[in-house]
Amino acid sequence: MTSSEPTAEKIHYICQTYVETKAGRDGQAGLKIAKQYEYSTASEAQNRAEREALTEDCAGADAYMVTEDPTSGEVSDPDFLVRLGNVPAFDGY
Repeated sequence: MTSSEPTAEKIHYICQTYVETKAGRDGQAGLKIAKQYEYSTASEAQNRAEREALTEDCAGADAYMVTEDPTSGEVSDPDFLVRLGNVPAFDGY
């Protein structure tokens, strides 16, 4: 027997930090993801991003949420809660 009830979307709250990379041949320094944490609430993710952004080795931090469709596995574009410091531009996927 199968259930016809729709499966609820799952919300993920993420804190993601960045560090600067050394300049390459083109002379441009870049950013790379350093750490990524998942939380159960938006405020937890935002608080962690704010704390991480204050650390010496952190170039910047994002706190965002994404919605996952558990049936298809598709994930929404991020909805940013806070962006602190040097973070990459977001132009969508």
